[in-house]
Amino acid sequence: MRQIFLDTETTGLDAEGGDRIVEIGCVEMVARRLTGNHRHYYLNPQRSSHPDALRVHGLSDEFLADKPRFDEVAEELLAFLAGAEIVIHNAPFDVGFLDRELQRCGRGPLQQHVGAVTDSLLLARELYPGKSNSLDALCKRLAVDNSARTLHGALLDAGLLADVYIGMTRGQGSLVIDAADAAGPALQADAIDLAAFDLPVPLPTPDELAAHRAVLADIHKASRGRLLWQADLA
Repeated sequence: MRQIFLDTETTGLDAEGGDRIVEIGCVEMVARRLTGNHRHYYLNPQRSSHPDALRVHGLSDEFLADKPRFDEVAEELLAFLAGAEIVIHNAPFDVGFLDRELQRCGRGPLQQHVGAVTDSLLLARELYPGKSNSLDALCKRLAVDNSARTLHGALLDAGLLADVYIGMTRGQGSLVIDAADAAGPALQADAIDLAAFDLPVPLPTPDELAAHRAVLADIHKASRGRLLWQADLA
């Protein structure tokens, strides 16, 4: 299964009132493994961000002035999303903005281009009813390190969402068998000395290293230089 974890940052909260997308981050997962394939766009919204929104994402008018418009990246973005399950935290908000942007450039709504849209916020509410289910709260609950998230960034948040989603859908409880409930005699296995095995350690290929550095570089940029693994960017 191919899944894309997607997040946006915007100039405000009202897509129908004219607010626009200023950043899109997408992280790809196939068969529950991150592939290193991603898309990240800063966009010129052709309007200023509301002060409250600016305090959230920190993307100034000056920074966004030379960035592409949404219509200039729409074809590439839709090609990347095509056919995948799109996982978004509080999906109606981001989908509303994406649909409005797609409408402006003469394209159909997001649902027409992707396999499905999954709202991870609804999943979290089912798993943890009555609790805070913001991305920060879920990171804390599921032991996902979000220490770099001093400002919201679309690519950084999409990566955190992927980790949170894995935690929420791990299904470990169904694999645990309580000893008191087990039927039949207990099974015993002989101890194995693992030191006797010479386990190979495969090294990454040049392409894998390049993809790894590209992801780190984008996270470094999206987190305003707060990446903990900066040595890997050399």
